[in-house]
Amino acid sequence: MVGLVSVAAALTLLPALLGLLGDRVNSLRIPYFGRTADREQSRFWSRAVGQVIRRPLTGVVLATAILFLMTAPVLGLQSGEAGVSTLPDRLAAKQGYLALNAEFPGETTDPVEIVIDGDAASPGVRAGIDRLRERLAAEDPLGRMEPATNQAGDLTVLTVPIQGDPLGEDAVDAVRGLRTEHVPKAFPDPETEVLVTGDTAESIDESDTMSRWLPIVLAFVLGLSFVILTVAFRSVVVAAKAIAVNLLSVGAAYGLLVLVFHEGVGNELFGFPQVDTIEAWVPLFLFAVLFGLSMDYHVFLLSRIRERFRQTGDNSDAVAHGVGSTGRIITGAALIIVAVFSGFARGDLVMFQQMGFGVAVALLLDATVVRLVLVPAAMELLGERNWYLPSWLRWLPDVQVERAEPGLRIRPEPGICRRRNTVTR
Repeated sequence: MVGLVSVAAALTLLPALLGLLGDRVNSLRIPYFGRTADREQSRFWSRAVGQVIRRPLTGVVLATAILFLMTAPVLGLQSGEAGVSTLPDRLAAKQGYLALNAEFPGETTDPVEIVIDGDAASPGVRAGIDRLRERLAAEDPLGRMEPATNQAGDLTVLTVPIQGDPLGEDAVDAVRGLRTEHVPKAFPDPETEVLVTGDTAESIDESDTMSRWLPIVLAFVLGLSFVILTVAFRSVVVAAKAIAVNLLSVGAAYGLLVLVFHEGVGNELFGFPQVDTIEAWVPLFLFAVLFGLSMDYHVFLLSRIRERFRQTGDNSDAVAHGVGSTGRIITGAALIIVAVFSGFARGDLVMFQQMGFGVAVALLLDATVVRLVLVPAAMELLGERNWYLPSWLRWLPDVQVERAEPGLRIRPEPGICRRRNTVTR
């Protein structure tokens, strides 16, 4: 909804405001930066992209290698939920938690609850409870089981306390063992339904749900993005390359999250704790936010490159012009978002630290390594193949957001049409 409202406001309210302000929109300019903003091409970005275009293969190999190295730790990604142990020691909640565990070992405020749906007086249920009690006696994190039955006698709840953090690794392993091994063997009768619940079980279910939906969301977003980009730029190469480079940015963010928070490499420099898991919702959230923002920058950059290429037919000039004219704006927008999410990273809760760090570092990489090196180098290597569209897709509409200025010659895109058009006054 925010995206839709923003687009609507940009196409209606913003032009109206600019029309009312007229030249007054340039009032109160900052002396030095105001003059710099008047230049269409950024000197820094123009020089930088010039160096990249001279050695495109080196740029592609170097940038890709850096991003792949950052992505590699993602193989050790373990998702879960942060427990009380990740809270700062100064918080009263953690102090009370530590005092409770010290004075009442083996007890907890968040026990595991095993719900048995069946006649509590039946021999099968009673025998199953006895078998489960014997099996749990050998489990260290789990305490003594306390049964309770409702008045109707058709539902039994077994309350099992957990030692230590109920969201810690030991508690999660114990509850998973309950579900997959102990409960099925204690209650082999399929007529008796046994469910394991509690805070630990809820955390496991949330993590499993996020992991199950992540590939579905990835496939949906990537497929829809490919279709939209193909229609917008009339090129399957541009669409595929845009998705590939944005996935590299997201992968690098995942890898750095695991490296810093899970492996503990450099976490003390940022003031982050070392934890056993990455929050279950963070990977899905990061993908949605990072892919959207990265694609936004990419479309902005590609629009300028395509516009220039249609005017001149020179691929190298189009790439240099596109990066030089948009680099300053893209970098400025990225730095604003980096500053905003750095505030989250400086908080006390590890879940928001992971979110803020992931977004900030990914956008920083996207605005530098990806936009400055990888994208222009790849487009220089591909040349006119950037704008390849199969013959069976030529029926797609030629959507042009910005037309060429009067008097400029339009170069047809390769494989789209053979006729040269001239825009006249």
